Amino acid sequence: MKLLGAIIILLGSTWVGFEFAKRLSERPRQLRHLKVALQSLEAEIMYGMTPLAEASANLAKQLPKPMRYLFERFSHHLLNQEESVAKAWEESLVETWHLTSLVQSEFEIMKQFGFTLGQHDRANQQKQIRLTLAHLEREEGDALEKQRRYEKMIKSLGFLSGLLIIILML
Repeated sequence: MKLLGAIIILLGSTWVGFEFAKRLSERPRQLRHLKVALQSLEAEIMYGMTPLAEASANLAKQLPKPMRYLFERFSHHLLNQEESVAKAWEESLVETWHLTSLVQSEFEIMKQFGFTLGQHDRANQQKQIRLTLAHLEREEGDALEKQRRYEKMIKSLGFLSGLLIIILML
C-alpha cells in the first residue's frame, strides 16, 4: 500500500512540474500566434479595407485556440454594438486572458493596443500595429529566454519534490 501511495505521489508531483513547464513553452508559441494575428489584422485594414468586426471574425477562423477565442469575442462585441471598439477589445481580453499562458505585461500591451484600435486613419493604425508588434517581439524574446532557462528545472523540480515527500513520509 505504501508503494502504491509513493508512486501516486511521485506521478502527481511530476505531472504538476510538467504542467508548469508546459505553460512556459506555450507562452512563446502563443505570442507568435498573436503577432501573426496582428499582422493579418494589419493586412485586412490596410489592403482589404475590411470592417473591424468582419476582419476579427476572419482572423478567428484562421487562428488556433486560445487566440481564436479573443478574436471571436471581439467580433461578437463589435457586431452587437454594445460599446466602443476600445471597450469591446478590453472586454474580450478580460474574458479570454485566463485561457492563455501570457503574462500581465502582455495583457497591458494588448490593452494599450485596444485603446488605439479604430481611433486613427489607416496609416496611423498601421504604425500602432507595428509598435505593438515590436513590443510583442521583445516579450517573445523574454519568454524564450525564460523557457530556455527554467523549463528543464521545473520538470526536474516536480519530480524531485515528489521524491522528497516520499522520503519524508517514510
